[in-house]
Amino acid sequence: MKEFFQVLDIDAVLALKERFERLGNESIPLGNSLGRVLAEDIVAPSDLPGFNRATMDGFAVRATSTYGASESNPTYLDVVGSVVMGQAPAFSVGSGQAARIATGGMLPEGADSVVMLEHTDNLDANTLEVHRSVAPGQYMVARDEDMAQGRLLLSRGRPLKPQDIGVLAAIGRHTVGVYRRPNVGIISTGDEVVPCEADPAPGQIRDINSHTLAALVQEAGAQPVAYGIVKDRYEALHAAFEKALEENDIVLVSGGSSVGTRDLTLDALEALEQSRILFHGVSIRPGKPTILAQCGTKAFWGLPGHVASAMVVFTVLVRPVLDYVGGRLIRMPVRVRARLSRNLASVQGRADFVRVRLTEKERDSWAEPILGQSGLIRTMVEADGLVTIDMNSEGLDQGTWVDVMLI
Repeated sequence: MKEFFQVLDIDAVLALKERFERLGNESIPLGNSLGRVLAEDIVAPSDLPGFNRATMDGFAVRATSTYGASESNPTYLDVVGSVVMGQAPAFSVGSGQAARIATGGMLPEGADSVVMLEHTDNLDANTLEVHRSVAPGQYMVARDEDMAQGRLLLSRGRPLKPQDIGVLAAIGRHTVGVYRRPNVGIISTGDEVVPCEADPAPGQIRDINSHTLAALVQEAGAQPVAYGIVKDRYEALHAAFEKALEENDIVLVSGGSSVGTRDLTLDALEALEQSRILFHGVSIRPGKPTILAQCGTKAFWGLPGHVASAMVVFTVLVRPVLDYVGGRLIRMPVRVRARLSRNLASVQGRADFVRVRLTEKERDSWAEPILGQSGLIRTMVEADGLVTIDMNSEGLDQGTWVDVMLI
């Protein structure tokens, strides 16, 4: 039986991501782009809104014409016109003059602010009484205040959010260049594994990993492709690996990486065309028996069969590589601060990822460890996040403030 070899730490594993090829891009309709990863820098082609625009109903004026105005000492202005919505005014506003304007209207030439309607009275059709002064730029948006021509609006590698789609619409983009969504082949292995719709016989277990990993892949913005359950037979494993590798950008196989069956997985992997085992073993818990192979320019992951281990490895190691291949910029996991509710022991030389639930007590957030073996899906269901015990630490004390990586 082969021993663990080329055991790496987390940083060394993540540094391997650049060995894999980033996917090409495609142009898609703006309406289909939510969550897709931008493959181009977006620069403002012109100023936006492109004209000085009122943000209140009232009167467009020169601010200097209102200086000193108050309830007891109003200023009187000549009304020289009304702004029509959606049209550029054909007149200008000079000193001592005003023009009627509605929210969103274009300020006439010469006007640099808006007096709110409720701060005025109409003495007659052509005379306005102003009861409050305004400053230049008040109650209006300048022509380039939202975005100036040539400004970088969105950077390549950004997953598009609803507000980003609004920016693209604002500058007239009806299509957008995005990275192709990675296809991720998912294989479960093991003679004891049966489909989730089956009634397991004694000694059998339903296939949890395929569905859990597929959901994690979808959450990462990629497309899962399921290949079902493969028995622990070399010929079956090699054929499944070869097919999944040919049809996908990344492959995940769960099970078969631990003592007893890992030789079959390694042998089947090593027999693939242009295959090279980059490591077998990571200095983390749970998840030590993880495998990563490079097959040409593609990543092939062998994940532990225990579901909690597989999920932790995906979150900590696979997801960053998947993000890189899919063109996404480095994603910083969301973390919150909390105090540890009990002592946690560890062993130097490995990083421990402890599942925790978050509670609130005495106005502090507390991280309560969820104890249980790495094969228990319940421990992940009950967990709000992961607390990391550094590989150079022997543990953490109760009451210590820790960073909780939300999952």
